[in-house]
Amino acid sequence: MDTRTQLAEPSPPDPAPPAAPDEPQAVRETLEDYTLRFAPRSYRRWTPMVVATTALGGIAYMADFSIGAGIAMAHGTGNALVAITVAAAIIFITGFPLAYYAARYNIDLDLITRGSGFGYYGSVLTGVIFASFTVIFFALEGAIMAQGLKLGFGLPLWLGYAVSTLMVIPLVIYGMKALSKLQVWTTPIWLLLMVGPLVYLVATDPGTVDSFLAYAGTDGEGSLNTASVLLGAGVCLSLIAQIGEQIDYLRFMPPKTEANRRSWWTAMVMAGPGWVVLGAIKQAIGVFLAVYVLSEVGPAAATEPIQQFRGAFDAMMPSWLVVPLAVVLVVISQIKINVTNAYSGSLAWTNSFTRVTKHYPGRMIFVLVNLAFALILMEADMFSFLNSILGFYSNCAIAWVVTVATDIGVNKYLLKLSPHAPEFRRGMLYAVNPVGVTAFTAASGLSIAMYFHAFGDTVQPYSPVAAVVIAFVLTPVMAVVTRGRYYLRRSDDGIPVPLLDAGGNPSAVTYDCHVCRQTFERPDLAACPAHDAVVCSLCLSTDKAGDHVLPAAPPVPLSGT
Repeated sequence: MDTRTQLAEPSPPDPAPPAAPDEPQAVRETLEDYTLRFAPRSYRRWTPMVVATTALGGIAYMADFSIGAGIAMAHGTGNALVAITVAAAIIFITGFPLAYYAARYNIDLDLITRGSGFGYYGSVLTGVIFASFTVIFFALEGAIMAQGLKLGFGLPLWLGYAVSTLMVIPLVIYGMKALSKLQVWTTPIWLLLMVGPLVYLVATDPGTVDSFLAYAGTDGEGSLNTASVLLGAGVCLSLIAQIGEQIDYLRFMPPKTEANRRSWWTAMVMAGPGWVVLGAIKQAIGVFLAVYVLSEVGPAAATEPIQQFRGAFDAMMPSWLVVPLAVVLVVISQIKINVTNAYSGSLAWTNSFTRVTKHYPGRMIFVLVNLAFALILMEADMFSFLNSILGFYSNCAIAWVVTVATDIGVNKYLLKLSPHAPEFRRGMLYAVNPVGVTAFTAASGLSIAMYFHAFGDTVQPYSPVAAVVIAFVLTPVMAVVTRGRYYLRRSDDGIPVPLLDAGGNPSAVTYDCHVCRQTFERPDLAACPAHDAVVCSLCLSTDKAGDHVLPAAPPVPLSGT
């Protein structure tokens, strides 16, 4: 998911050079923060810790509180906490190689996916999954905000859904730079409002901790069992695609050198897979607050963050301040994340559409498409069957992320059948690589069938485990079967300067694209077969006739270096 916000720093880099009046719309819209393409070194002027801090500032969403509470209401605190821990471990392990590749080679998750087993068009599948992620979580956050507006202002939910959707449009059009300032100014307030009630309740009433740990769930069982843990973990694993948002910040990391080695690795881990640590803590807080307000509001409302924080604030401050503060917290969180979701979703749809049609229709069309889908989900009351939606969706997301992570960790580094440096340019990749596409399709298809009881009730809770195992096993098996021959359509892009510099970082040598006449760094370009010139990756994507696309060349055995 593409956040693509301007990173917060006192002295931001100079903007991209102005576009020529007749250059393609795709180029004009993607130069400011290099959406849909490689992020050049000339733009990446932030320190590793600035990147990490900004990336973690975007994890302000309220969905974690609902997810944790929903699992606890169904299965009890013990099962919920184990499920949260299991899911967090899987998300961290699979997120690590993806985050490393984004930070090291400065490309987003879609570009990584193309060269990690899916092929140039094969990754359109995962692009749609990514866009769906933004729709689902926009709808979830919008529903939470509508609940807050209903409590604070008496707005009916249907109207609150519309308000939470429409208010995002002007921010998405004009506010991406403003969003970074919004993140910086609101994060301290958000942290105080989130952590303050928890600290107060634990300090003043230790009995709340005992009630929290003893809660057995609505069915009264509560004892630890594998089925309950796996069902809960499946819901939490729907967030596995969040690594895409983190990667959209990590792609702006500076080159890794001996001088910044320690801070580079620390920032990469913190802002990459490390996001799940904060996410798991928020889910556990959601369980705690849900149990705390359960007797007052009932199990259905206890999963609503507005009710959780209203109950917590009520214990520590005057009654006239309780609802306003709860509403402020929910609204701040919704704005912080949903502008990002709307922007990210529009880019994910645009990326897939542009590759398939070779036409760039303008990002705003897909902003409206994304918001329309989200509003439909909200009006259909998705919040009432949240766990079912997330449990189903998680199978697709798990299959995708595990396939890409396995291709990087096993096929690239152990088997050396996948090219070590990621490739994403049209002409360099096969249209479809059976390695990732087969592993993903089998893992998601079989796990979804399990989820919907196709193989019986006994194995239904194991659908997320099936998605992990099938993707992990089939990815290297398919690489061995195909001998890695479908990764690269050709190994030479026609430019004599090496793709990577002596330090293993993407080369900063620049060339002018002969189609759009803009200057780009070496990794974003390939030679043009029809002219003595080079073409940027996005102009290659929109080349309808294929005049600028290099022809296929005989495969060369991969060395893995």
